[in-house]
Amino acid sequence: MSTHTTTADCPPLAAVEFDVGSTEDSLERMIELFAAHGDIYRVYVPARKDYTYVVHHPDDVKRILVSNHRNYTKGVGLDRVKILLGNGIMTSEGEFWRRQRMMLQPLFHRRVIGRFAETIAAANDTLLARWEDLARRGEPVNLTEEMSELTLGIVLRSIFGHDLERMANELGGNPFDVVAKEPARNLQFAYRFRSLGRVVAGLIERRRAQGETHFDYLGMLMEARDKDSGEPMGERELIDEVMTLVVAGHETTASGLNWTWYLLAQHPRVEAKLHAELDSAPEAAARAPSLTQLERLPYLRQVIDEALRLYPPGWVLSRRTIAPDVLSGYCIPAGANVLLPLYLLHRHPRYWREPDQFRPERFAPALEAERPRFAYMPFAAGPRHCIGETFALYEMLMHVQRVARRWRLIQVPGPPLALEAMINLRSRHPVIMRLERR
Repeated sequence: MSTHTTTADCPPLAAVEFDVGSTEDSLERMIELFAAHGDIYRVYVPARKDYTYVVHHPDDVKRILVSNHRNYTKGVGLDRVKILLGNGIMTSEGEFWRRQRMMLQPLFHRRVIGRFAETIAAANDTLLARWEDLARRGEPVNLTEEMSELTLGIVLRSIFGHDLERMANELGGNPFDVVAKEPARNLQFAYRFRSLGRVVAGLIERRRAQGETHFDYLGMLMEARDKDSGEPMGERELIDEVMTLVVAGHETTASGLNWTWYLLAQHPRVEAKLHAELDSAPEAAARAPSLTQLERLPYLRQVIDEALRLYPPGWVLSRRTIAPDVLSGYCIPAGANVLLPLYLLHRHPRYWREPDQFRPERFAPALEAERPRFAYMPFAAGPRHCIGETFALYEMLMHVQRVARRWRLIQVPGPPLALEAMINLRSRHPVIMRLERR
């Protein structure tokens, strides 16, 4: 333990020194530190010779992400993500980020997302046909792999449209399969993934040369214009945004669905209540229901919200102060790294009764009104909230609706649950399920 000087104005100092938020055991340590120190504390990081401040209070979260957001930029860990995604909307800052965000925002309006209903339904048709075959043979389902392949297929079809098959035929297979098949997120993976930018560049060049128009996200990105200058995105900007959509649109949704099915398999009462809602609602019988139809199934949405509360795929947010600030009455210096662990915020005992229990009913409107707005935010909040939130929820709602009407998923005994909390919150071991026809 170092003897770094402290003042009364500083948050409590943890008795351990480590690169909090970046080590494999960060989540386990942060659970212990939250129990010891409460809503705010700091950890000395020897490698940076500086402190990281960890905050859990909804009022502080609101200040960082909304009311004083201009005083915060992206924080520690951004460099690693930038190697993977370039300067896309997830990693860019300042005026460039604002310009890109303004151009992308209309692409994720409900009316636009609704036009992808057939894309999402077709991907689930393929999955259900494969599961029918597995069930006939009495074989289990590797749910973690299946959710990864499902969501990758949806996001790739949404971005590239009919060019996805053409790309796969020309290259002897889908070049983006590496995203689902390679679980590691190291420098080697980043290099392989970034090399796919050449494939995207070739597709952009062909579409421009042939004057083709497509309804897909690549087409919409190519047509987007800066509202002030009227200029389109440059090729590098286009590629970075496409690569960001591939990763961000795949991994978080796959993780959310993995946890949803895991939790339903552990809680037959919740599963039975969900089945009852789906069985009694005409909306639930549709092959490609609209988002509005799915929103008429309140318990389905509560199940997904509760899964995202317990296991938020983006389990921690990172910011850095520009000027000094005050959080929970403590002074936070300029240039300080600040972490917001959503995993712990979502389980804060002051705002959640029996926080570790899976109880979707806590998202009923009357109970939601009792909690601070910023006690739950799996898609972040403020100007930098996840731009794809509505698309992700539409995917999750339609998938669970389609599958739960046909099957019960029963977990096959295996290794005990273990969390892998790195860039996203994932299960360390695959979740294996047995299919039982309802």
